[in-house]
Amino acid sequence: MPAASRSLPLLSSFQTLACPLPRTLLLRSPGRTLAVACRVPAGNSYGLSRSFSTVAVATEDAVETEERRQKEDPVEERVVLPTNESSQRLLRIRHTCAHVMAMAVQKLFPGSKVTIGPWIDNGFYYDFDMEPLTDKDLKRIKKEMDRIINRNLPLMREELSREEAKRRIMALDEPYKLEILDSIEEEPITIYHIGNEWWDLCAGPHVDSTGHINKKAVELESVAGAYWRGDENKPMLQRIYGTAWETEEQLTAYLHLKEEAKRRDHRRLGQDLDLFSIQEEAGGGLVFWHPKGAIVRHLIEDSWKKVHLQHGYELLYTPHVAKADLWKISGHLDFYRENMYDQMNIEDELYQLRPMNCPYHILVYKRKLHSYRDFPIRVAELGTVYRYELSGSLHGLFRVRGFTQDDAHIFCLDDQIKGEIRGVLDLTEEILLQFGFRKYEVNLSTRPEKAVGNDDIWEKATAALRDALDDKGWDYQIDEGGGAFYGPKIDLKIEDALGRKWQCSTVQVDFNLPERFDISYVDSNAEKRRPIMIHRAVLGSLERFFGVLIEHYAGDFPLWISPIQARVLPITDSQVEYCSEVVSRLKSFAIRAELCHGERLPKLIRNAEKQKVPLMAVVGPKEIETQTLTVRSRMGGEVGTMTVDEFISKIQFAVENRTSL
Repeated sequence: MPAASRSLPLLSSFQTLACPLPRTLLLRSPGRTLAVACRVPAGNSYGLSRSFSTVAVATEDAVETEERRQKEDPVEERVVLPTNESSQRLLRIRHTCAHVMAMAVQKLFPGSKVTIGPWIDNGFYYDFDMEPLTDKDLKRIKKEMDRIINRNLPLMREELSREEAKRRIMALDEPYKLEILDSIEEEPITIYHIGNEWWDLCAGPHVDSTGHINKKAVELESVAGAYWRGDENKPMLQRIYGTAWETEEQLTAYLHLKEEAKRRDHRRLGQDLDLFSIQEEAGGGLVFWHPKGAIVRHLIEDSWKKVHLQHGYELLYTPHVAKADLWKISGHLDFYRENMYDQMNIEDELYQLRPMNCPYHILVYKRKLHSYRDFPIRVAELGTVYRYELSGSLHGLFRVRGFTQDDAHIFCLDDQIKGEIRGVLDLTEEILLQFGFRKYEVNLSTRPEKAVGNDDIWEKATAALRDALDDKGWDYQIDEGGGAFYGPKIDLKIEDALGRKWQCSTVQVDFNLPERFDISYVDSNAEKRRPIMIHRAVLGSLERFFGVLIEHYAGDFPLWISPIQARVLPITDSQVEYCSEVVSRLKSFAIRAELCHGERLPKLIRNAEKQKVPLMAVVGPKEIETQTLTVRSRMGGEVGTMTVDEFISKIQFAVENRTSL
């Protein structure tokens, strides 16, 4: 499977989250804007209360109830967070803030050199060649920015010849600007001045003057190291990140959503809930699945396999290494070498850890001659691949060096493309719905300038992808020329509980590998023909998808995939024996249960809540006498007293229907 995007999502849009707090956040994403409703009594801060951490994503009924309550309540104030795409004014503010920050830095730190300073999804950044900065330095820079904003200095555009721009840059002794100038092909060269005091190479756009920026809606967030041009062999720069909004209220809403994202960080939750770890003794970017995380992975894999078998796929298991020649044929050694590990010499032959699964599936296809009657042929594998990533780019489960892709390949005839693509879309929806993902951003990418395959097959494949999307009824955007060189594709980004978009699912038609590996079939005229090959993944990688799940649910997994579904809690040690019998009976029905005792009941309950166990069954003298359990749900509160068999039945029903108790 070609590399899917693994960039980290930014807090640019949000879906739906309801929390039962005195001050409530109800988040919904209509299009590309964010609505945040905050009930804040006068004089109160926006700090999140403790109870916020005990409720993750509410059920649909809870969301509807919360929405109805908010419509009836006039106290709440609605704040809408625009995006760069929806607000040209915001984009201009952010771009201008980057320049204002650079001006402030060079005023405070003479001798610092500027490089580039673009706007980004939630603000802006600028890279500087200078000594390392501290948080105290950021406060000084922000104060200087405020002074520049207060002076209401005009932003003025000037056009220059290349020679004049070079002369001015050399006079300032700005080597990075000189390098940037050399990379600019258009003429004339444009620069923007802030008053008569500072300028930079720039094409715009900007606000008319610094006074158009609300200084109370701007904040400097962090400083990090960044290599010039992203090249580790080039100088390490200081990158200052900032966020900017149109109003102070927007900034406040953004900062609280940022805090909520921090609370959901899968790296912290992975440690707190004992789900996984990255062991530096073994190496960076290599994931250790702990027992609780491993059981979630098992459930994901089991569900994935079941759905694929129902949809007519055959399962494969293939090796983790292969002779290097295989990767020469596939083209990976030519086009993907920097992401591949060094080769191994085994008995005078070179072997390579696999970065992709595609060539293996083609070899399985080639094991015998196929007839047109055999199609479509669908094969799927949860295949672990290995890719070299710079240590500085590794990030929890989101950027790793070894991960398992849910790869599948479909070999079909030309007139089967549309039906197979529609089948992939249906399967994708079915799998993602199981995990609570209902909103997607869908893109159809068409033929780029450089591509393999003739015009006719490109048009036919692209039309098939478009028709399948239209049949499905999904809204989608056309990314003209955004397809891979080997074929058009559909990319699907899922929205999590905070509305962040994650690239997971992809469907790609490939005209390249069938040619490289010379695969064929015999048509109805007994002539050899080339089949169509479709790559597709639904989850992307298990590691990354697990990280998304952790953050989507804030570690508070649905009952069916929760590592521990129920804890049995005795009030005193005299009930331990009965509780042990209950746990054994629950386990005999494949319910993941455990016994916890040795503490007072309130602490046992608190510990279960901290570990986000969905169900707690409390046992005291009365329960032993009646052979029952008093059940408490994290999501629903007190459920009631019931027999063990009733408890088992309710759990089984909830698991089967993907609901809570």
